[in-house]
Amino acid sequence: MLVAKDLEVRAGARLLVGGASFQIAAGDKVGLVGRNGAGKTTLTRILSGETQPAAGSVTRTGEVGYLPQDPRTGDPEVLARNRILSARGLDTAIARLDKAGMAMASDDDAERERAMAAYARAEAELAAGGGYAAEAEAARISANLGLPQRVLDQPLRTLSGGQRRRVELARILFSGASTMLLDEPTNHLDADSISWLRTYLAGHNGGLLIISHDVGLLDATVNKVFHLDANRSELDVYAMGWKRYLAQRETDEKRRRRERQNAERKADTLMAQADKMRAKATKATAAQNMAKRADKLRAGIEGERVQDKVARIRFPEPAACGKTPLTAEGLSKTYGSLEIFTGVDLAIDKGSQVVILGLNGAGKTTLLRILAGLEQSDTGGVRPGHGLRLGYYAQEHETLDTSRSVLENMKTAAPQLNETDVRKVLGSFLFSGDDVDKPAAVLSGGEKTRLALASLVVSSANVLLLDEPTNNLDPASREEVLNAIKTYAGAVVLVTHDEGAVHALDPDRVLLLPDGTEDLWSPEYAELVTLA
Repeated sequence: MLVAKDLEVRAGARLLVGGASFQIAAGDKVGLVGRNGAGKTTLTRILSGETQPAAGSVTRTGEVGYLPQDPRTGDPEVLARNRILSARGLDTAIARLDKAGMAMASDDDAERERAMAAYARAEAELAAGGGYAAEAEAARISANLGLPQRVLDQPLRTLSGGQRRRVELARILFSGASTMLLDEPTNHLDADSISWLRTYLAGHNGGLLIISHDVGLLDATVNKVFHLDANRSELDVYAMGWKRYLAQRETDEKRRRRERQNAERKADTLMAQADKMRAKATKATAAQNMAKRADKLRAGIEGERVQDKVARIRFPEPAACGKTPLTAEGLSKTYGSLEIFTGVDLAIDKGSQVVILGLNGAGKTTLLRILAGLEQSDTGGVRPGHGLRLGYYAQEHETLDTSRSVLENMKTAAPQLNETDVRKVLGSFLFSGDDVDKPAAVLSGGEKTRLALASLVVSSANVLLLDEPTNNLDPASREEVLNAIKTYAGAVVLVTHDEGAVHALDPDRVLLLPDGTEDLWSPEYAELVTLA
């Protein structure tokens, strides 16, 4: 259980949530909603214990499992399987079992006896954690999240960002935590895995809080909705399912509007009467009191709800370049004995649109990183053409320097602009005032997406490498990105699970990984997008 009392959440000097009190008990399945930048991720980090509130307290009873948007935890050399099993401490027990089992083959009687005793202790520890049935449960969860045995046998460092995220999700689901906090859990999941996750979470008996833009997931799972209203800096609690919440929230907005209009009318009437009475000295005190009552009424009126702001995204006018600004020949990549892809050839012509498809782990992100010059291929090479200017959007936002502020990141991305112009660009991406001084490390996934996209806008790039550019975005911001993709005049190489992004790109070619097969785009390939 989680109990929050008089919680105050701030981002620098800006108040995100004030005086919030609520609880998440067993059986509560909460959808935490609100526009990008409202403070959902910040609030969730406080609930998990990662950071502290500006005021108030959070009491935690039982284990809390937290999935952040950008999970980069765990020893990179640890096998994915062991990372998942470590949620119940089974990884060490299994490792000791294996070690003792090998030692039991020793010819030395004393060593063999010690090994047998160690094996018995490890077996007892394994049994306490659920035994081999628990190991099978972990494998079952992993398989349903698109993590086959070959992936579970790999060290974390060899996995793609999407695979790492699914490993962390599997770990939390396997942990048996009494309360789970999941920030965008469907990112990097295919349609089958999302369907399975909906059913799994709907049957979860503990407490659950989900941040998600997946309306289907919220509709299938939540029985409460916490709406973080960025205009009022308040957390509205709705003890109802998703569809009833949508209707009730609209009703509440209409009620607030009526109350606001009534209060304004009363205040105007009082002030008009006060103005008339001021002309008479005998009624000056009464007029003053009426004016005070009018001021008090107006002070209590909630500010009219403004339309949630959306970043206006337009990719840059591409710099002049030659006919083929980017060429790759004979690219291959392996991690240890695992071959990711081999013999990939790709020529990006001026203004061309290419979508890269392949199952998770096929090497899509790795290929983009090689094209961007951030990773080396094992064979072959990338050759820049005349006038090439690359813009790279990384799905894990690793191009951002999280130790530096929003403003400092943008100054690095746009050294040709003065600070006033940089601030104007940031303002169009909804970073203003103290927001520009926040370190990138504390930004939500949606805010990091906006900052990374702002860097692209000032780049004058003529080839954009986009890796899942619509992740973590609310529907309105996603539409802005899709329009930006649709109207961009330069070349685009796109990796995405979002059918809408592929439709906006209207690709002329497709590259299939890991085989490296290139083909003209046809509608038949569209059904592979969500499976990728």
